[in-house]
Amino acid sequence: MAIKSVTATRMTLLGLKNQTKVAQRGHKLLKDKQDGLMQEFLKIIHKAKELRKKAEKSLISANIMFLEAQAHMEKAVIENTLANPSQTITLEVKTKNVMATRIPSFHLKTKGNALDFGYVQTRGELDIAIKNFAKVFQILIELAEIEKSAENLALEIEKTRRRVNALEHRLIPDLTDTLKFIKMKLDEAERSTIVQVMAIKAMIEKQAV
Repeated sequence: MAIKSVTATRMTLLGLKNQTKVAQRGHKLLKDKQDGLMQEFLKIIHKAKELRKKAEKSLISANIMFLEAQAHMEKAVIENTLANPSQTITLEVKTKNVMATRIPSFHLKTKGNALDFGYVQTRGELDIAIKNFAKVFQILIELAEIEKSAENLALEIEKTRRRVNALEHRLIPDLTDTLKFIKMKLDEAERSTIVQVMAIKAMIEKQAV
């Protein structure tokens, strides 16, 4: 720990006491924020794991249906059917503030019908596959939102942790040591003054005899 370069006066002592109180209050607030961020982070990580499992399951189902369609349909028919998509998708990105952390919010907007094509040469397996792939895409967007949120929270947790550590292991101990040093100096000065006063009193009493 380090003692700050200060003048050992009672005004300095009072100022450092106030500064120490502010630092301790700030440390508590940051510690509470860190705990809150960590709880939110763990919830998001748990949700991300569930979404990832759901995405994998849906993707397997969609692939199985698409393979079924390929097995019963000519390749050229499938390519022609999917060559001109009848649906457009746009992604709307917003942000919200969670404990001073910007969290993304993704919203898909669709226009048209993905199944708006001729049904004469196509099979139901292809329709089901397209529907399942659309579901997978929606899940992947949700997963991207969750994982980006987790990344931003992790960065904020690390930044908060560094500030907590700086207060806990550097600033507050330095202020505490400096307060002890000033108190020691003031006590020494007070004792020296008392000794001088007693010596002067003794001299006056001696002269008065």
